[in-house]
Amino acid sequence: SLVVELRQDRSAPVDTDGGHELPQRDRGEKVYRFQVLVALMLSSQTKDAVVGNTMRSLQEHGLDVENIHATSAEDLNALINKVGFHNNKTKYLKQTCEILLEKYDGDIPPTAAAMMELPGVGPKMALILLHECFDKVEGISVDTHVHRISNQLGWAGPAGTKQPEQTRAAIESWMPRDVWPHVNLLLVGLGQEVQTEKPKL
Repeated sequence: SLVVELRQDRSAPVDTDGGHELPQRDRGEKVYRFQVLVALMLSSQTKDAVVGNTMRSLQEHGLDVENIHATSAEDLNALINKVGFHNNKTKYLKQTCEILLEKYDGDIPPTAAAMMELPGVGPKMALILLHECFDKVEGISVDTHVHRISNQLGWAGPAGTKQPEQTRAAIESWMPRDVWPHVNLLLVGLGQEVQTEKPKL
């Protein structure tokens, strides 16, 4: 409840430039789902503000499966060159578009297992995708922010945990399931606010 209270103003970068805010809902559900996937793929090792600017550039270019598939790797790399590991992400995006068009009629797959077969997509992204795109909750998405803050708050047990997946198992063991969809956004935003304002947890 304290974390929820601290995050009431929704003023962290993730609240405006997170993967749930950036996609163009007005272009239809299929394009929306693809844009959520792209935003998450771009977000690894990259600040939310940079992801936001990059997503807006891609949207101006035309951010759907068919157009990104048709865009040359060189042009795509130039469009995303501000994000971390952009060379790898260019390759992942091109490969992903090929898979989505061949196997899923240009849509994203509806299960976590199939999502994690896409290049560069791991458990954290798959769990967010399931919730944002299909309203399914199968676990808590734990990235480095959630891992660190969960340990600082003692949520991962008295001994703490070493890896994000260990943290996920620890907090899922006691946290009410109806809270699971909100944990990542709450703690990522809190982590960003801590970095900016240094409040005491």
